[in-house]
Amino acid sequence: MATVALGSSAGKWIMVSSIMASAMAFIDSTALNVVLPSLQQSLNATGTDLFWILNAYLLMLAALIMIGGALGDKLGRKKIFMTGIFIFIVGSATCGFAPDVKLLIACRMLQGIGGALMIPGSLSLISSSINEKERGKAIGTWSAFTTVVTLGGPVLGGAFGDAGLWRYIFFINVPIGIVALFILWFKIKESRDETNAQTIDFPGAISIALGLAALTFGFLRVPAVGFGHWQVYTSLTTGIVLLTVFILIESKSTHPMMPLTLFRNMTFSGVNLLTFFLYAGLSAAMLFLPLNLVQIQGYSQLQSGLTFLPFTILMIGMARFAGGMADKHGPRLLLISGPATAGIGLLILSFVKQTNGPADYWTTFFPGIIVFGTGIAFTVAPLTAAVMGSVSDHFSGTASGVNNALSRIANVFANAILGALAVLFFTGALQQDIQNIPLNEKQKQTVMAQATNLGDAKVPADFNTHNQQIIKKLYHSGFISVYARVMQLSALLAFLGALMSFLFIKNSMVKKETSS
Repeated sequence: MATVALGSSAGKWIMVSSIMASAMAFIDSTALNVVLPSLQQSLNATGTDLFWILNAYLLMLAALIMIGGALGDKLGRKKIFMTGIFIFIVGSATCGFAPDVKLLIACRMLQGIGGALMIPGSLSLISSSINEKERGKAIGTWSAFTTVVTLGGPVLGGAFGDAGLWRYIFFINVPIGIVALFILWFKIKESRDETNAQTIDFPGAISIALGLAALTFGFLRVPAVGFGHWQVYTSLTTGIVLLTVFILIESKSTHPMMPLTLFRNMTFSGVNLLTFFLYAGLSAAMLFLPLNLVQIQGYSQLQSGLTFLPFTILMIGMARFAGGMADKHGPRLLLISGPATAGIGLLILSFVKQTNGPADYWTTFFPGIIVFGTGIAFTVAPLTAAVMGSVSDHFSGTASGVNNALSRIANVFANAILGALAVLFFTGALQQDIQNIPLNEKQKQTVMAQATNLGDAKVPADFNTHNQQIIKKLYHSGFISVYARVMQLSALLAFLGALMSFLFIKNSMVKKETSS
């Protein structure tokens, strides 16, 4: 397909449609964490339910995102992009109408399938359609607009959550997606790789999707039934076997979705290990911080969304500078210091106890968010440069897809494992503290039954006022203890990411032709 100028009518329509489609995914991911407290109350969801609502989407995205890019190259980028947008808006609309948790989880899976086709399609369409000399500028424009949209996501989510309109986080995707579909249908020509004769690696996609789902189910069942239950060890064993099968499929496939030969390059392996650990920590922190702010510290959901503004402003302000530093001096030092700084920020956040609400924000949560945000801002651009620079140009798209998928897999594991640990920590703290309260066994069981709700645990209404106040304090102190442990584990994951950079990433990244 002949490429077009960025400033031409066709170039502008390509940019508008790509930015609009990407905006849906970014708004959805950043706003949803902020409205989780409102959603939890509305649907009577447990803490485990919340982790499934997040993971249902991420599972499909992680398993299928590399397949989505390959389908676009083979069958037509515009066609697959439009299919992804259509599935995503159908999934969004059904999420908005979902009457209960189970249906919401199923609809989130549908959203994930759409996202796996849609997210690779936006950059793929820009890269294949815009003139090579203006491609960097086009991707920079896309990045700038999507970052600004991401900035507004938590604020929008907070406003909807406070108004009891959390469902509109999903509904807002529908008009945006419909406009993007009209632009693509009427204004943009089809683009495909005519030389692409590769088959699609469906066995690999199926094995990794089922493997991740089995592991997730196993970990999230632990708080309810314990590690010794047959559901847990059967699920975890099945997950490990299926992921092993996935690796075997990839090692023998002619056209694997994740070419294992790429990992022979130490820098590529190191940057992907960094991605896995850092994004796992980031995911857990971004989940538990809003829950703490709203359910324990007394912030409104809008105020909770606004607390993320310094983080996003730092991302916008420093990302370009960090990218320039990586170009000039190499990414290694930034990929060691950036994750380490983020880890220090998470540690600072872990020490915040019960506060007086938003009035104390500047002396409690703000310092940690600034340090954390600075670390992430200095990491993202050099990380992308290291991924793309560690392989030959022929494999740049595949390398990007692998790294993108690993960040989603990290989110899945963080939500599943740290989510299960959070419920176990909360239950353990309650069991110990409740012994000091004069309650009978039935009353103690009633109190403990709320443990799976974490920060949304409700004090039994039939208790006397004195006991209600004591139990409310126990719930709050228990969740703050859980929050501290999760943030400390997240900090450890960020430090592990920095260690991976120190051990494996080199500045002398000569691109090598890697054959599959």
